[in-house]
Amino acid sequence: MKEAAALKSKGINTIAFTAVNDVFVMDAWGKSANVGDSIQMLADGNGDYVKALGLEMDARGFGMGTRGQRFSVIVDNGVVTQLNVEPPGQFNVSSAECALGQL
Repeated sequence: MKEAAALKSKGINTIAFTAVNDVFVMDAWGKSANVGDSIQMLADGNGDYVKALGLEMDARGFGMGTRGQRFSVIVDNGVVTQLNVEPPGQFNVSSAECALGQL
């Protein structure tokens, strides 16, 4: 991810991607995207994290079960300072560029 260095230069210590998927899929996704050590790929296999955030979505109509909405979150010392939730089918407010503008 080309924006990782820019995020780190703004004081971001950890960049993590999460998805309602298993650790093997997340590992393969990270390898295929060549994220290396710049991004942690976190599996939310049962969707517990997105449920706790209230960001789960029902994708059973697509044969995918419960999934998570697309979102980004900026956390400062354990406190959420920014939560951005995408409308369905969009990719704007959860982008690295948006996060950079919010720092």
